[in-house]
Amino acid sequence: QVRLVESGGGSVQTGGSLRLSCVASGRTVSITSMGWFRRAPGKEREFVAAINWRSGGSTNYADSVKGRFTISRDNTKPTVTLQMNSLKPEDTAVYYCATKTTWTATYDYWGQGTQVTVSS
Repeated sequence: QVRLVESGGGSVQTGGSLRLSCVASGRTVSITSMGWFRRAPGKEREFVAAINWRSGGSTNYADSVKGRFTISRDNTKPTVTLQMNSLKPEDTAVYYCATKTTWTATYDYWGQGTQVTVSS
């Protein structure tokens, strides 16, 4: 089991910044990738960003956040951070941290979510 706890959500004006953090506990030695997803009201969950624990920590971003969001990792905790700059109202959503493990290629474990609200 891997347990994930997100923090750092809040309410900001357009153009503001937030930093989300996700701390993993449990069988963290099995983590192969950690990522962020979000779900806006009335919409499906969508991918935001991910970082690999292997292969030099390669990253991947959704087109909608490229150049504005940065994902980083700390393998010692382990913790994944999402620095969110130049926020837009369309970034408003509940943001979820998730992880892949050595026994699955899909995101098996999810955090409880943290609310991000961006107002004009």
